[in-house]
Amino acid sequence: NLVLCSKGVPQTLATFRFEAFLDEAGCKLVFYLHRVARGVSLSTTCLLSGFQATKLCPSISRWMDLHIRSPKCIVLCCFLCWVLHFMVNIPTAMYVAGPTNSKNMSMVFVYRYCSSHHSGILFSINAVIYTFMDGMCLALMVWTSGSMVLVLHRHKQRVQHIRSSRPSPRISHETRATRTIVILVSMFVSFHALATILSYWITQLQNPSQWLRSIVVLVASGFPT
Repeated sequence: NLVLCSKGVPQTLATFRFEAFLDEAGCKLVFYLHRVARGVSLSTTCLLSGFQATKLCPSISRWMDLHIRSPKCIVLCCFLCWVLHFMVNIPTAMYVAGPTNSKNMSMVFVYRYCSSHHSGILFSINAVIYTFMDGMCLALMVWTSGSMVLVLHRHKQRVQHIRSSRPSPRISHETRATRTIVILVSMFVSFHALATILSYWITQLQNPSQWLRSIVVLVASGFPT
């Protein structure tokens, strides 16, 4: 909800020609909240998949103590995700400024309602950190989801002889769970990977078109939606 509100609402207002409704402080706050919310959404969805995998996969459960699946541990992990992204995304406010009428797009990127400066070594370092964190979450999501699908497939094979004596047109629980996992991880990886690629691409263009900016916002809002 925070991802959609912090990105979708300003973009919608800008589409209806309300292009100067935020000052510099408002722009910094909106972009900062969006980055934090996006990171937390990414991390907590990845954590959800990880905790589900520890319940299903014996190979993963052997590496971890049983208390790691307790509610206190889950709450602590979610809290640490918020703290981490609150800290990591502080530099975002440094690059964002209020609306500008500048025609020089080499140093200023205009988001209709705000602008940002994409230059310097610090920005490149932050971009590498963001990309690494996103890639790590995507890789962990694929690994844990693949492990769950494999465990469900093996379990289905083990109980196949029991079900064969009682034929039923209903889809098995394992098949339904597998479909849900595959759909979730496919959407998760596709939307976030595509959004990361487009976001990097758009920062490399001197004067990106408005339709390209809108596509980036649409893709970034895809998974939360």
